[in-house]
Amino acid sequence: MIVREGEFEPVHPLWHKASVTASWLQLSLKATPAALDTIANFLIERGSPGVVLNQEEIQAFFPSLPGASTLKRDIGVFLKGIDEIYPGVVRQRPRWTVLKDKNWNSSWRRFFSPQKVARGFLITPPWIRSNQSGRRKVIVIEPGMAFGTGTHPTTQCCLEFLEEVVHSLKSTRVPALDVGTGSGILAIALAKMGLTKIVALDNDPVAIKVAGGNVRRNRVGRAIELLESEVKQVSGSFAIVVANLTAETIVGLAPAFRKKVSRRGFLILSGILDQSAPEVLSHFVPRPFTLVRQRSVKEWTTLALIKKT
Repeated sequence: MIVREGEFEPVHPLWHKASVTASWLQLSLKATPAALDTIANFLIERGSPGVVLNQEEIQAFFPSLPGASTLKRDIGVFLKGIDEIYPGVVRQRPRWTVLKDKNWNSSWRRFFSPQKVARGFLITPPWIRSNQSGRRKVIVIEPGMAFGTGTHPTTQCCLEFLEEVVHSLKSTRVPALDVGTGSGILAIALAKMGLTKIVALDNDPVAIKVAGGNVRRNRVGRAIELLESEVKQVSGSFAIVVANLTAETIVGLAPAFRKKVSRRGFLILSGILDQSAPEVLSHFVPRPFTLVRQRSVKEWTTLALIKKT
């Protein structure tokens, strides 16, 4: 997981390993902003379940396990190599600190706070109970091993588009399908908007377990059916299909999406880098879909399409 101030991107499946580790190693260093993502990705590849980026500073967490000396040496060699190619990129030598499990949890949790998303949602972690929701619908999401904390641009745009689509349909009795549900946040949002027939599927059993916990936290179990399944295995068609995946995955699933969206139904697609949007669109437009809205936020594109026939 890479965490930036105000933006959270779960990208690594080790988050809750914190519960079985007695202590952690925290790496702190400073680098130029252009190098932050490169260094963060390397640290994740070396086993860090969490990397925090704050301006020019990187903090990475590693389980305190045998072999830590090898880890430190490998990271040192990598940083030295970058600095030799681009002098001055690494602005401070890495510092290592041992954290107890309690300190890890409190250190990580401070980066999560209630977030107002789209027009009508307030998304909060379970350890914070907000009394400032007003007219917003509160969604409680445990930041975990599945994508979808509600603060990444792709999730935000999906929530915004879903609000518009549900409003345009003027009915809560329509069926909806959430493909690659992850944390379950989009399915939960649909239930909070009043829909009662939502299928949320994922081919990752961990994601289904995480989504199940979030569905229970939000008390929307009657409206949502969770399935560990592929799209083509789901029966029926849906007035709303939403998929926050990747461009490559969406293109691969295009034939299934064309079948699963009912006539005059909506297809919302996200997780698409801006440069990949034309390729994705070519698999849906001009037939059988029409593009009704497109939005780009921080290099991520979200598409809303309506099926014409």
